[in-house]
Amino acid sequence: MELPLVVGVDGSESSLRAVDWATDEAALRGVPLRLVYASLWERYEGAALAEGVDRPSEQVMADNIVEAAARRAHRRAPELKVSTDILPDDAASVLLNEAHTAVALVVGSRGRGGLAELLLGSVGLKVAGRAACPVIVLRGDQDNQARAGTHRRVVLGVGEGPHAAEVTRFAFEEAETRKAALDAVRVWRCPTYESTDHPLLAGEPARLREQRAAEILDSALSKAAAEHPAVALRRRTAEGSARRILLDASDDADLLVVGVRRHHGLAGLQLGRVAHTLLHHSACPVAVVPQRG
Repeated sequence: MELPLVVGVDGSESSLRAVDWATDEAALRGVPLRLVYASLWERYEGAALAEGVDRPSEQVMADNIVEAAARRAHRRAPELKVSTDILPDDAASVLLNEAHTAVALVVGSRGRGGLAELLLGSVGLKVAGRAACPVIVLRGDQDNQARAGTHRRVVLGVGEGPHAAEVTRFAFEEAETRKAALDAVRVWRCPTYESTDHPLLAGEPARLREQRAAEILDSALSKAAAEHPAVALRRRTAEGSARRILLDASDDADLLVVGVRRHHGLAGLQLGRVAHTLLHHSACPVAVVPQRG
């Protein structure tokens, strides 16, 4: 069975933008779109009320929301296979459960005006921090379209380790479906204790760190680059703060892709400082791809 792209809907402006973006993304990938609404009305009002002649107002509202979202998706992509479901749980739990049978999740960012506009809502943060599949969180002003990105540029923050290949493969696939260039960035820093004032050794620690960053970049990209030769790949090493460099890169990107480690058996959010910052402040949508180990 082909795994769907899943998006949570609740009737808000943020979720409608997420439906638009997810519709484009599903059409680009050639996968079904699944719209889910989280509702606790059965739990609170009781199964007896659900079986009555008059449907509870919460059920009517839920039906209306998912039907409107489905119509919106069909208007945007008439050939796309769209399914809907209303599930009896809170929004974060519904999406985390859906993640086990989804190709990816799409969630909207919350808040409008002032500081609130910068911050990701609690549902999006929980899902991005714990989901078993990639999560795309919509950030930025033009986050309601994936099909015709303004910049035609995907940015990948390159990590290291045996599981970094999952993130790299995802970024190449996203760039290829969009016919966009892929900018792969490996950030490095030279700790102060490694610097030296000796004139013959000045700059040596930094040179070695930069060389190591270039090696990591080449190792992480080589296999995926060979599998996706049509993707225009640009490699870059940069010294400094990963958070600052990737945030700057998001200013003229259509998607920013980062990996996060998932440690088996650990509860709570598993994001890391870099991903956490990007989810709150990126100028473009952020794809968080889980890495096992």
